[in-house]
Amino acid sequence: MKHLPLNPQLFIENRKRFVKEIKPNSIAIFNSNDEVPSNADALYRFQQNTSLYWLCGIEQEDTMVILFPDNPDEKYREVLVLVRPVELKEKWDGRRLRANEATELSGIKTIVWLDSLDALLQKWVHAADTIYLNTNEHDRKSTGFYATRDYRFVQEMKEKYPLHNYERAAKILFRLRSVKTKYEVEVIEKAIDITDKTFRRLLQFIKPGVMEYEIEAEIMHEFLRNRAKGEAYGSIIASGDRARTLHYIFNNEEAKDGELILMDFGANYGGYAADLTRTVPVNGKFTKRQKEVYNACLHLHNYAKNLLKPGITLADYHEKVGDEATKVFIKIGLLKKADIKNEDKENRAYRKYLYHGISHHLGLDVHDLGTFAEPLKEGMVLTVEPGIYIEQEQTGIRIENNIWLTKNSNIDLMKNIPIEADEIERLMKPLSPKRKL
Repeated sequence: MKHLPLNPQLFIENRKRFVKEIKPNSIAIFNSNDEVPSNADALYRFQQNTSLYWLCGIEQEDTMVILFPDNPDEKYREVLVLVRPVELKEKWDGRRLRANEATELSGIKTIVWLDSLDALLQKWVHAADTIYLNTNEHDRKSTGFYATRDYRFVQEMKEKYPLHNYERAAKILFRLRSVKTKYEVEVIEKAIDITDKTFRRLLQFIKPGVMEYEIEAEIMHEFLRNRAKGEAYGSIIASGDRARTLHYIFNNEEAKDGELILMDFGANYGGYAADLTRTVPVNGKFTKRQKEVYNACLHLHNYAKNLLKPGITLADYHEKVGDEATKVFIKIGLLKKADIKNEDKENRAYRKYLYHGISHHLGLDVHDLGTFAEPLKEGMVLTVEPGIYIEQEQTGIRIENNIWLTKNSNIDLMKNIPIEADEIERLMKPLSPKRKL
């Protein structure tokens, strides 16, 4: 791992929260993701299962967490399963965790090697009444079926132990992971600090003629030199009309004088994501119209941020932001009152210029687990990211910050990152010789 060791209390608290939610005499079993082959003898870079990571903080492949709080043998109420270090494999692929190192990272005292698990697991399962297993229940996951390790393990367990009661761990994780502990927010803040440094670097780097991929390279450079794992998601560096493509990731065109450039990027630190979007003038100076639309988007951003509090549902929240967007778009000449009078309530007029949601949950996944139907709760972390996309002006503007909900309000975790048009223009002016990056 590139990041400094995290406070193991983060994972200890998460396990405590989970076991409080399960039925008496239950065992819960979590698996790491697969190592996935690409071509020839190569593997894709390993990406840990975020739910397993949430419980233990281990990024290594072939890892399991087994929680059995009513196990008669207290030693085995919390178990971390690891692949046994093998000298030959380590010569090829690098060092694997030792038991004491894994305990230090996770707070789990009992370590079992994977090659000796079967007999122990059978004994534990026989003593349990209910088995909790995990699958991907994110509402926005691909609708196609892919037989991941989780799904294969479900099938294997049901074949071996057909008379047990089975429960969905994901249903519990969906609620728990959406509400962040203070330890988790501390890690998100570190990812945000790195993202802040990176954005400030870019403000001095961007100029007419720069290639989008050169900006992407600057992002990766700053992330890695600050101990980030890398990008939390594929960076979007979209100049000119390409900014209207929401998930533009080609990043292969020239940023030209007079254009705006939309940059949506965030660092991954300690497994947790930051998610920032800023739109800036390539030449360092907004035109009058660009600034008008930018300030309209910033108004929507601040309006939405003020609404985002415990008790509101995301459905109601998006409807209210849509009402305000309608007023703003009339004011800046995008809509007329007749457009509103004749609009389809299922596809409102403002959606011609703002065709995505305003907020999503953020955490270990950039689109993290969390409810859209139930009222928001204290402790959730969400994005606020309205945009304005104008085909006839070949312009796309989006402004995004990350917000932590408190008891009665919220805290903008990105409040220190430049956002006002005048501040962006000031910071894009060339540095004097005495002021170097």
